[in-house]
Amino acid sequence: MSRRVDIAVVVGTGVPAELRAAGQQICWVGLLDGEQSGDIFQRRSDAEAWRSGQLPPAARHKSGLTA
Repeated sequence: MSRRVDIAVVVGTGVPAELRAAGQQICWVGLLDGEQSGDIFQRRSDAEAWRSGQLPPAARHKSGLTA
């Protein structure tokens, strides 16, 4: 069975605190079958690469989303 792989955009207070502190007000989140995979990306191009399976390892930002 194949998994559905998507990305979602996160803005404002949904962006992890350390990214907001660095001035980032938008990020992209990897979704597997509609659930957050734990992968957070600072650039849309990195999220698209993750979705296509061609993500450079240094592009990942591991962090939980803040509420």
